[in-house]
Amino acid sequence: MCLAVPGKIVSLIDEGDPALRRALVDFAGVRREVSLAFTPEAKPGDYVMVHVGFALSVVDEAEAQKIFEYLAEMGEQAEPGPENST
Repeated sequence: MCLAVPGKIVSLIDEGDPALRRALVDFAGVRREVSLAFTPEAKPGDYVMVHVGFALSVVDEAEAQKIFEYLAEMGEQAEPGPENST
């Protein structure tokens, strides 16, 4: 299964050639360099969907928050608890 996760662009690292644009992206406190080659319109403050180090699309903050909620629910369901124990 492939999963893209949202992150918020903190700053641009390389603004030269559009194919080589990179940004520092925050994923819930963890910051990583991400390629913006597929999202030339992305700018600091935007949320982007990232898969294997590439921003694939720009999403609005409401959509990013919805995805964060879904991911949290998935994590809760995966944790062993009375309802998930065998």
